[in-house]
Amino acid sequence: MAETKYIFVTGGVVSSLGKGIISASIGKLLQARGYNITIQKFDPYINIDPGTLNPYEHGECYVTIDGMETDLDLGHYERFTGIQTTKANSLTTGRIYKAVIDKERRGDYLGKTIQVVPHITDEIKRNVKLLGEKYHYDYVITEIGGTIGDIESAPFMEAIRQLKWELGNRAINVHLTYVPYLKAAGELKTKPTQHSVKELQSVGIQPDILVLRTEKHLPDSIRKKVANFCNVDFDCVFQSEDLPSIYEVPVNMQNQGLDAAIIRKTGGKVSGKPELGPWKTFLDRRNKATETVNIGLVGKYDLQDAYKSIRESLSHAGTYNDYKVKITFINSEYITDDNVAEKLKGQNGIVICPGFGQRGIEGKIIATKYTRTHDIPTFGICLGMQMMVIEFARNVLGYDDANSREMDETTPHNVIDIMEEQKNISNMGGTMRLGGYECVLKKGSRVAEIYQKDHIVERHRHRYEFNSNYEKEFGEKGMNCVGRNPDSDLVEIVEIPHLKWYIGTQYHPEYQSTVLHPHPLFVDFVKTAIANQNKK
Repeated sequence: MAETKYIFVTGGVVSSLGKGIISASIGKLLQARGYNITIQKFDPYINIDPGTLNPYEHGECYVTIDGMETDLDLGHYERFTGIQTTKANSLTTGRIYKAVIDKERRGDYLGKTIQVVPHITDEIKRNVKLLGEKYHYDYVITEIGGTIGDIESAPFMEAIRQLKWELGNRAINVHLTYVPYLKAAGELKTKPTQHSVKELQSVGIQPDILVLRTEKHLPDSIRKKVANFCNVDFDCVFQSEDLPSIYEVPVNMQNQGLDAAIIRKTGGKVSGKPELGPWKTFLDRRNKATETVNIGLVGKYDLQDAYKSIRESLSHAGTYNDYKVKITFINSEYITDDNVAEKLKGQNGIVICPGFGQRGIEGKIIATKYTRTHDIPTFGICLGMQMMVIEFARNVLGYDDANSREMDETTPHNVIDIMEEQKNISNMGGTMRLGGYECVLKKGSRVAEIYQKDHIVERHRHRYEFNSNYEKEFGEKGMNCVGRNPDSDLVEIVEIPHLKWYIGTQYHPEYQSTVLHPHPLFVDFVKTAIANQNKK
């Protein structure tokens, strides 16, 4: 059995260059050549996980099938490669230190002085190699968050240095840097890249492959200059230009031979080209779509990355309906009864976004009332579904004071209530209902027709639930509970069947939509929004 090879993806100059997309693209290309791969993300911040981070700080929190709250890059890994990640694919400095401190408290170190080297670095190395040793992957791709030179990433860099030394050509470093274009001088500048590589070399790591992020096409002369100054082979210097879509990146990288360079550098033989047929078919459909459907996202985080998976799921669904999806963010904090018609004007479908806390919820409730009474296709996700339930209770069942226990502890009509096992929890991090849970769909319901099956598994991230004591009243007035967990009997899905598309899910379907397997709910929602647009 061939030994696992390791690819470390690091970044320099500035953050947000797209290490996650490059890591996912490398994974996709190696996978398309028949290799068995996985990708993991090491984040240098001290939080145990990103679950308690404000989305403005770090974008959305992505949830794995086994219930780990992780960085949004794991969403890219899954969407590109179709693999299911787990808690072993996501680590933070906080988790590394906690593991070492727990071992020290148990006496595992036999009285030794605990230090960054070797104890923290050994724990990092153990986690890097864990997946490869357990599942015998051909390649494990490890993306290190942050930028070279950050104080908090120093232990990760030291661990990589040691692993590269120990594993020989079974471990390589792909370093992503930035080549800016100075408009005033009319020149592309390589100095930031040179400094970034110098910084990397100063901690004992020589990059094997460089990927240069650029807004302008780089001539070979620039690549040669970088190769010479950075001790990297010319045919291992690649450029990652701005492209119309992130899904073009794997093809662009393959055209330049990035996957072939990785295989050569790790001692493999390169033959043929990766099998990217279905991926190219997807891109072809995406590029040929000319007509546009408008979808409004009603939420409180005015930041693209806060709803990353929802945006990408809508984008996938648009492609499979041969339409482009134009997404408009509508801030629920500023929606009132007086302006809701104006705010939602021109939208062919509305997504009521997930979230936590009080801010912006009344605007979401007003929006759901408007879309329900004007029969605009509406998709409520997690808190969005709960807002649909509260709105219906207030305006159809006549309970003016209906609310969620999350927003109002004293509400007499708690149509959304805290889950029994959540009542005495004091720690906020990692204690919700998280990860994949089964759901049985009601035969003959709209969702059963969309899924084309009656038994599904979807990912959750919530503490509060639909209060089943009200189920009969809701059903009598036209909002049906059509999906429930077979073990706990918790309600997972509500729908109003006589409307064009009015469905709320307690779970997050966006976590399971991939490029080659779009989520059926999003595909059907966008299809209905297109039909709604064309009827106008």
